[in-house]
Amino acid sequence: MLDLQPSDRRHGAPGSSGGGYGGDELIRTYKGWKGNNVFFLGGRLVFGPDARSILITIFLITAPVTVFCVFVAQKFIDDFPHHRGVSVLAVAVGLTLLDLIFLLLTSGRDPGIIPRNLYPPEPEASESNGEPRLAHTPQSRLPRTKDMIVNGITVKIKYCDTCMLYRPPRASHCSICNNCVEKFDHHCPWLGQCIGLRNYRFYFMFVLCSALLCIYVHVFCWIYVKRIMHGENINIWRSLIKTPASIALIIYTFISIWFVGGLTGFHLYLMSTNQSTYENFRYRYDRHENPFNKGIIGNFMEVFCTSVAISQNSFRAKVSKEPAIPPRTVNGAMSSPSLQKVSNDIEMGRKPVWHETVEEELGDMDKDMEASVTSRDLSRMLPPEEFEGRGIMHSRESSRGRRGGSWEFSSRVNEDLRTRDESASRRVGEDSSESSEDNDASRELRVEISDAVRVRGRTGTGIGRS
Repeated sequence: MLDLQPSDRRHGAPGSSGGGYGGDELIRTYKGWKGNNVFFLGGRLVFGPDARSILITIFLITAPVTVFCVFVAQKFIDDFPHHRGVSVLAVAVGLTLLDLIFLLLTSGRDPGIIPRNLYPPEPEASESNGEPRLAHTPQSRLPRTKDMIVNGITVKIKYCDTCMLYRPPRASHCSICNNCVEKFDHHCPWLGQCIGLRNYRFYFMFVLCSALLCIYVHVFCWIYVKRIMHGENINIWRSLIKTPASIALIIYTFISIWFVGGLTGFHLYLMSTNQSTYENFRYRYDRHENPFNKGIIGNFMEVFCTSVAISQNSFRAKVSKEPAIPPRTVNGAMSSPSLQKVSNDIEMGRKPVWHETVEEELGDMDKDMEASVTSRDLSRMLPPEEFEGRGIMHSRESSRGRRGGSWEFSSRVNEDLRTRDESASRRVGEDSSESSEDNDASRELRVEISDAVRVRGRTGTGIGRS
C-alpha cells in the first residue's frame, strides 16, 4: 500500500508512492489500514475490532466504586480526627483513576504491530527477475519456517501468509486484529486489544491496580460492617442487613479478586521466567531452554525499566492511495480471476490453498482451449468468398429480426442457404465418385497381381516335373 520495496515495511514512510499506477490521491495511513483495528482521533488512538468491550470494562470498574464512595466511604469521613476519613474516599478514587489510565494506555495504543509487506520476500538461493509477485504460486512457494540463532540457541521463525513476512522471534499473528504483533502475549477481550511488546507493562499495571482496588473495597466494606456491629451492639447478620450496599460489594469484589488476583499472580510468574501467555500455553519451554531468560531480576527490569519500543507504524502519515489490481482480460473477459481471489484472500487473512489456485488456472486454460476449438469449427462453416459479403449481411438481418421479436428468415437468406447446401452436396458427390474410382482401380490391380503369381506358380511346378 505504501512502498513497493519489500525491504522497507514501515507504513507511512515519507516518499512512498502509489506504485506508478497514477494514484496521486493522498490519504492517511489508518484510512487504508488492512488490519481490523479501529481508529479514533484521526489515528491517534488504535483499538482492536472489539473496542466496544472497553465500555463494559469501564462500567464494571466505575459502578462498584461509585456505590462504595456513596454508601460506605462517606461514612468514614467523620470517624477519624482532622478529617482524615476523607483519605478513605480519596484512595478509592485515586486507584480508580489510575486503573482507567492504565486501561486506556493498554487498549488505545499500538501493541507492536509489524507492518505487512506488499509482496512476498524473494526466496533464497534462487534467481529473481526483479519483478514483485502479486500472489503465491506453487513454484514460488516459500519455506514455512527458518532457523534463527538467539543467544546461542536455535529458534524457528514462521512465515505469515497474510502479512507476507517471516515473523520475528516471539511474534505471532492475531486472528482477531489480523496483524502480526511483536512479543505477542494474547488478545484481551476485556480491553479489545492485543497485548504485545509495547503495551504489556501497562496491561500488567492495569490488572494489578484492579486487584488492589478490589481488595481495598472488600476490606473497607467489612470494616464498615464491623463498625455497625460494634456501634449498635448487634450480631454480624443484622449488621449486614442494615447495609445492603456492603453485601453486594463484598460478593462482587470477592468474585473479582479470584479473577484479577489470579491473573496478577500468573503474570508475575510469566515475567519472572520471561515467558508470554502464548508461549506458556503452548508449553514451548518445557523441554527446551528459554533463550530469552535473563534471570528473575533481569526479566523484571526488561519489563519495567526499559523504554517503550518505538512504533513501526505512522498511522497519521499521508501516503498514496493503493490502486486496485486490474484483472487480466482477454477479448473483454477475465481470463484469470484466481489471481484477484488469492490477493483478496491474503488481505482478509485467509491462507490461499494451492490446489484451488491451480485448479482455477487449469479451468481457465480449458475454457480458452474450448473457445479456440469452437472458433476453428466455426471457421470451417464460413461461407466461400462469393458468399462472404452476403453472409455478413445475413447475420445482421437475423440479429435485427431477433431484436424485433421475429425468428423468421427472409426469403433471400433461405435461397442462399439452399444454394450453399447444393454446392456442398455436389462437392461431396464428386469426392465420393473419385474415391469409388480409386477403389475400383486398386481392386483391379490386386486381381492382376494375384493372377501373375498364380501363373508363375504353375510354371515352376511344370519345370520341376520335367
